[in-house]
Amino acid sequence: MGSVGERDKAGRQSPWKPAVRRLGAGAALAVLVAAGPVGAAGSGLSGDGAGAGETQPRRQLAQSREARRFDIPAQPLADALTVFGRQAGLQVTLDAAIAAGRSAPAVAGTMPPQEALRRLLAGSGITWHFSDGNTVALERPGAGAGSAAVVLDPIQVEGRGAAPPTADIGALPPEYAGGQVARGGRLGVLGNQDMMDVPFSMTSYTDTTIRNQQAETIADVMANDPSVRTGYGFGNFSERFVIRGFPLFGEDVAIDGLYGNAPRQIVGIEMFERVEVMKGANAFLNGVGPGSTGVGGGINLVPKRAGDAPLTRLTGNYAQNSRVGAHADLGRRFGRDGAFGVRVNAAARDGETSIDDEERYYHLASVALDYRGDRTRVTLDGGTQRQRIQKGRPVVFATAPVVPDAPSASSNYSPAYAYSDLEDSFLQARAEYDLAPKFTIHAALGVRDMREDGDYASPTVTDSAGNATVSRLTVPREDDNQSGQLGFRGEVASGAVIHRFNGGVAALHTVNRNAFEFSGAEATNIYNPASLGRPPTTFAGGDFDHLPKVSESTLRSVYLSDTLSFNDDQVLATVGVRHQKLHARGFDRTTFQESSNYNEEAVTPVLGLVVKPVSTVALYANRIEGLAQGPTAPGTSANPGEIFPPFTSVQYEVGGKLDLGTFGAGMTFFQTTQPSSVTDPVTNIFSVDGEQVNRGVELTMFGEPAPGLRLLGGVTLTSAVLEKTAGGTNDGNHAVGVPLYQANLGAEWDLPFLNRVTLSARLLHTAPQYLDAANTQEVPRWTRLDIGARVTRTIEGRDVVFRANVENITDEAYWASAQGGYLTQGNPLTAKVSVALDF
Repeated sequence: MGSVGERDKAGRQSPWKPAVRRLGAGAALAVLVAAGPVGAAGSGLSGDGAGAGETQPRRQLAQSREARRFDIPAQPLADALTVFGRQAGLQVTLDAAIAAGRSAPAVAGTMPPQEALRRLLAGSGITWHFSDGNTVALERPGAGAGSAAVVLDPIQVEGRGAAPPTADIGALPPEYAGGQVARGGRLGVLGNQDMMDVPFSMTSYTDTTIRNQQAETIADVMANDPSVRTGYGFGNFSERFVIRGFPLFGEDVAIDGLYGNAPRQIVGIEMFERVEVMKGANAFLNGVGPGSTGVGGGINLVPKRAGDAPLTRLTGNYAQNSRVGAHADLGRRFGRDGAFGVRVNAAARDGETSIDDEERYYHLASVALDYRGDRTRVTLDGGTQRQRIQKGRPVVFATAPVVPDAPSASSNYSPAYAYSDLEDSFLQARAEYDLAPKFTIHAALGVRDMREDGDYASPTVTDSAGNATVSRLTVPREDDNQSGQLGFRGEVASGAVIHRFNGGVAALHTVNRNAFEFSGAEATNIYNPASLGRPPTTFAGGDFDHLPKVSESTLRSVYLSDTLSFNDDQVLATVGVRHQKLHARGFDRTTFQESSNYNEEAVTPVLGLVVKPVSTVALYANRIEGLAQGPTAPGTSANPGEIFPPFTSVQYEVGGKLDLGTFGAGMTFFQTTQPSSVTDPVTNIFSVDGEQVNRGVELTMFGEPAPGLRLLGGVTLTSAVLEKTAGGTNDGNHAVGVPLYQANLGAEWDLPFLNRVTLSARLLHTAPQYLDAANTQEVPRWTRLDIGARVTRTIEGRDVVFRANVENITDEAYWASAQGGYLTQGNPLTAKVSVALDF
């Protein structure tokens, strides 16, 4: 399966220089049939499953159902059948004459080999049957026994078959039916897991979803998730996610399970195969993040890897108002049995967005190398991206009790001088070695270098007429991060119980250098913005030419867990503990002397249980914690300088999951209690006595319940209540920026009367939310409707995919988020079109 992959080299040079040598190329035998539906083959097993009864070959084929993961790009039919034979472990024979000039569609996902073959041959009129348990024969209707046949030998992968159960590399969970989500994903130190085997809620969005929706950033993908909403960061254009009512900053997004390497503000996702969302507290699973957020959940990005089949995909795209882009995605395997893999992505986009006068430039380049040996697996991922936003529409602050009506959907109230320029480069390596068939040691290292520059200007509205003041904030910033992991994963039987244990250490070191300038305030109006020049500086800190170090932090942890499996995984119990140390130092921008020193530690345990009363149902429960750096009492309090231990949030969750093979669903009940700091109005003592308690229910669904009909979405209900507030003033009030309910429903329909044409629609609805803790500022509910269509056509033997998507088709003007105590406006009607060609 191919993936979106875009990267264009520009900006600072990437920190790596890939040097990959071709070690060898295997010759592929091509021959075979054409594309089109298969009729029943009078005897034997036919392409649509009609024909013979439950024969021994059929039983042998059925036995491979769970183990078969197909990843066959659209390509000439002869090549597609060669890949099919290799991935299915079958020998294919056919009449050579019927393969010439034919092409086959892409087939991806986990399915029985006969289903994969049916999809490859759909509409061709070609029949097939199994002459024995290992050989499938293809024929034209009416072809005689004397027809010349070609044998495609099965391509066996000797010495590197399936990855062992303790491996992560090469063990990506397969796609679920319909291809929009996967069967599982990475759960931090527990590694890649199937959704039915873990006591947590997770969703892994696939490259298929990313490409078909023409997603450009993580926020575009999160529009599918009923537990997630997205806004901007404080005063800038970073994507800030809200999961189960708690924020997740860009600093706390992981790449392949490692913190510190993802771009801090906006992540272009063309180099990533999947976007995985783990819902709920995860301090044991992932450790505390550098931004100390993620109490409600985390996001992990899975880099693309070279598949077994060669991939060359070029895509051109256009989006309102005048954004033009292109990307290339190339993948190859080399050497004996394809042991070495290379995946390269390059992309660029530039032009005006659907917001008036807002321009965005983006480029990205990435390379992913991997090696799959007998007992050793290694990956190396590197990427560089640049994002420049000129006159980006900012967030809006509002003075209580005002909540201004959202301006027209495409209006822009940013001063002309405002901009943001973001450059990120990273390099990350991961390696695994099998000391025994079920015992693996692993290590990972990552480095990231970042530079940000920008003039930011967010208005503060003072009345319902939209009058506001705005001032300039200029912040150049540089980050240098290093991260690492070292651990082991094993499996051992003890009587009737199987123990799956994990242990290891992790560390993250970050250095932040920055300076700032403030200007005085100027008058404007969000409905009729004033024309403002760049105002002079009134206050500044730090040297812009030599940015001073402002903060340095080191996060270390050691962890150990054991998952006990009873009765062939019908019952799974997980226990684990992680000891974490947080050391953060602050520095004065002028004297460069240390101004603060936070050095605390905490222990975060986990308990989880999965029970499968029947094969299609998993019931689960967990008790897990979130972790964040604790505060220091301010100088205005009665206890100035007092350092508090890390905030420990406690989550309890119970739920159930349904897996019918083609359709899945889940129901989850959760409660998370997060501590908060308060200052007593009588004693003026600063303490950590306040709480925010989020209780909720999640309902999710996904899959392909009927052929050609795919569903994705759900509903989340959250009651986020403030307790033990200062003086009891806000006790019982709703937390800022947490809607009572939010719903997403997406559907795709392959038209039965038009070959290879798909229509799609997605509806998002969000309940009212509050902008302030006193609950005097209520932000209205909003609804957004997106539609799309795609058409696949074969042109000169190559599949070409035409896609069109329209987001917010009603051009609704609305405030999408109040998280953080400010307003982020939703994007206007935005049309996107693209053409993708596989070579």
